[in-house]
Amino acid sequence: MKEEEVILVDKDDNPRGTMPKMEAHEKAELHRAFSVFVLNDKNEIMLQQRAAHKYHSPLLWTNTCCSHQRVGESNLQAGKRRLQEEMGFETNLKELFSFIYKAPFDNGLTEHELDHVMIGYFNDVPNINKDEVADWKWMTPKAIKLDMVEHPEIYTAWFKIIFEKFYQHLIDNLVENES
Repeated sequence: MKEEEVILVDKDDNPRGTMPKMEAHEKAELHRAFSVFVLNDKNEIMLQQRAAHKYHSPLLWTNTCCSHQRVGESNLQAGKRRLQEEMGFETNLKELFSFIYKAPFDNGLTEHELDHVMIGYFNDVPNINKDEVADWKWMTPKAIKLDMVEHPEIYTAWFKIIFEKFYQHLIDNLVENES
């Protein structure tokens, strides 16, 4: 099976070509990615625990799903595809914001991504793909924030970065919606 390619981009998200995923992570090349946050009607976030055999961050907790867009695929199409592949369900997604981050790992790889953050809603039990996901759970944003302070080692490096921005987005929009 051919290794998945990522879309290399500049800081304005203009494509610069493609590169095998591992090579992009070895060279810390900026590439397009996405992160999906699924909430239920109690405003809890569905977290996933990465499968034990993942080449980086195995068994760490992270957002509902994340991955890389394929050539010709919109951000929302990519998010919906990966949500189905990892968590086994479909839901409508909305893109909230994007930003660039860089997160080095102990194994010499680096995530350097222009990340498109999306939100969706779901109130059922996912049908997780055990090749991708070890476990899942619902947590409130406040509980996640507190748990990250007490147990930062159980969360992925990128989730700690992305969650801060997502949490701020939730707070800003809650304030806007109440005024």
